[in-house]
Amino acid sequence: MLLENKTAVVYGGGGGIGGAMARGFAAEGARVFLAGRTPAKLDAVAEEIRAAGGLAETARVDALDEDAVNGWVDSVVETAGSIDVSVNAISQDALFVPLLDMPVADFGRAMDKVARSFLLTTQAAARHMVKQGSGVILHFGGSDPTNRMPGIGTVQVGCDMVEAMRRQWACELGPHSVRVLSMRTGGIPESMPNIPDMEPIKQQMVDATLLKRAATLTDVGRVAAFLASDHAASLTSTQVNISAGALVD
Repeated sequence: MLLENKTAVVYGGGGGIGGAMARGFAAEGARVFLAGRTPAKLDAVAEEIRAAGGLAETARVDALDEDAVNGWVDSVVETAGSIDVSVNAISQDALFVPLLDMPVADFGRAMDKVARSFLLTTQAAARHMVKQGSGVILHFGGSDPTNRMPGIGTVQVGCDMVEAMRRQWACELGPHSVRVLSMRTGGIPESMPNIPDMEPIKQQMVDATLLKRAATLTDVGRVAAFLASDHAASLTSTQVNISAGALVD
């Protein structure tokens, strides 16, 4: 069990990506605390984890509320004794508008959500991790310096912001043995709506890979568990590419 006796918190734990990470952590022995704004979705993931023999608890927490985030993380540490893994997997406010036509206020709100949620959740965990001299901050972002796709608005810009903050956090937390990582994909078809209009897009994701298979939610969970474990102790300040070759480094 890669994460036996470890404690993981996952913001956006009721979503596709956050839920996959939570299941991956629990499968490797971690006690998982799920946070989000929709209790029904959080409970569904927690029940699935418990049914598989894992440990999961839920709480309604807004990742943009500083007091709520700090209070919840403090309560997790008080209950579990430590915080070993912190994941921010809340969804972006994706605006698929050319930047030339982007309303400034809408762009500002979308970027504010990314920046504030990353800063708040990382600060809350890092305060405890620095004291204990260990921990992993993991985010789902992914910078693509070869991006040639117009019209994706805030999506890639937001991911690039995550990567810039990841680099800075890694510099500051490294001396305290706290690792900061992100995961980069070319898209997870399973996480997209099952509607006819999305099928061609899903197929494009598969066709773009070298392996002719896109990453799955199971892949996300398994890689996340590895990155959070001591087996990845030498990894920090990097993005881990699980795009199946869609994005070539």
